Amino acid sequence: MTEAVLYTRVSSREQQQEGFSLGAQSKFLHEYSDRQGFQIVKAFEDVETAKTSGRKQFSEMVTWFKRHRSCRVLIVEKTDRLYRNFRDAVTLEDLDIEIHFVKEGSAVSKESKSQTRLIQGIHLVMARNYSENLREEVKKGMREKAAQGTFPGLAPFGYRNNKAERSIEVDPVDSITVKRMFELYARGSHSLTTLAKTIHVETGKKISRGNVYLILKNRFYVGTFEWGGQTYQGTHPRFLDPVLFEEVQSALAGHNRPKYSKREIAFRGLMNCAYDGCTLTGDVQKQKYVYYRCTGHRGKCELPRFREEDLASRLGEPLKGLQVPEEVVSQIVTTLRKDQQHAESKVDAERSRLEARLAGIHNRMDGAYTDKLDGKIPEDFWERKMNAWRTEEQQIKVAIQGLNNGGAGDKALDAQKIFELANKAYSLYVSQNPVEKAKLLKMLFSNCSVDDVSVTPTYRKPFDMIFKRAHLEEWSGRLDSN
Repeated sequence: MTEAVLYTRVSSREQQQEGFSLGAQSKFLHEYSDRQGFQIVKAFEDVETAKTSGRKQFSEMVTWFKRHRSCRVLIVEKTDRLYRNFRDAVTLEDLDIEIHFVKEGSAVSKESKSQTRLIQGIHLVMARNYSENLREEVKKGMREKAAQGTFPGLAPFGYRNNKAERSIEVDPVDSITVKRMFELYARGSHSLTTLAKTIHVETGKKISRGNVYLILKNRFYVGTFEWGGQTYQGTHPRFLDPVLFEEVQSALAGHNRPKYSKREIAFRGLMNCAYDGCTLTGDVQKQKYVYYRCTGHRGKCELPRFREEDLASRLGEPLKGLQVPEEVVSQIVTTLRKDQQHAESKVDAERSRLEARLAGIHNRMDGAYTDKLDGKIPEDFWERKMNAWRTEEQQIKVAIQGLNNGGAGDKALDAQKIFELANKAYSLYVSQNPVEKAKLLKMLFSNCSVDDVSVTPTYRKPFDMIFKRAHLEEWSGRLDSN
């Protein structure tokens, strides 16, 4: 029998304690292994998020595969149980193992056809997008909280978070220190450094020069706060006189500050020098033109300077290579849609099964209550059975809720949008200004290497696979050969 390893994961300790996710995954994977004739020699379980690398059991599994070359098969439920980030995906790919994604009905290895690997890459992108979407939802909730006047973060020095009431209140000790800082600085006899030393002597509190500055600039003390680039009127109590606050702002302004160019360096942070690997940075010349050059951190470099307009034209050239024939797009989208329909059918069947169990429990509870009223069963027996049924009822409701909240979105539609972006990337690029061009490039590239005459991009997934297939012209002919 072929040896294999199982990997299961839940995102939080709460999910583990609910008891239905890890156990259900393990049972499902063992049933699959039995059908396929695999012998399970090791199993790893993680109770951690997969959006970033560094999971303990995942790392131990990688080490185990490196030490046991006779086992080259890994079995998981689906992509997002195994990873939601590209680094872990590359780590497993380097192990040269065959990964079975049971619910997705695919097995991926280095020998897999390019179309199978592309679909798996799209699954990974969708899993990563789920984490990013969740983060966006959290941010949206925080913005809504801010709009209602409640600061959604940790209260600044001088206040404290009341977790019981989910509010922010004045700290009776630290607020006095804050008032003292403002009063001393408003006199004009202190620098930030001497103010920090004075506060330390007077109160025993060590506050760095940088934090002193942040406290003196913080409008939270006069009733407003900034969140997500916007200013909100807070509902928290204020303890600082607005007149005193403005006096301190005038003192901080002091002498005229140097003026910097407001022109944005669009492509900064996107490119490396092909000669020495240093970053390319941009400078504004004659308050009008933007030139890019190697930073030269590793010594004198031969890379010439480039005008932004010339560099923008060169950066757009690789986008011409992201072209996918419509028939290939159609087949991949169709495959993903079938996979999704199959998964949804399984979810519907499981939901029906759970709802039938729940209805059966309710019938037993109703029947037992009638028997209790008729005196057919004793009170203590009825209480014991009802407690057991209520526990089972709650477990089933949690499982049903998990199914209702487990939607992964329309993967086929998402994949179609990715291909549409790839096919339209160049035409979009040439019609945009430099800032918009840079935003588009950062969606497609993780980095670009630049020399005298060429630009070599490093594509983000799954655009790297799209470019590779298009570059090798392997989209033509029979689709199953790709």
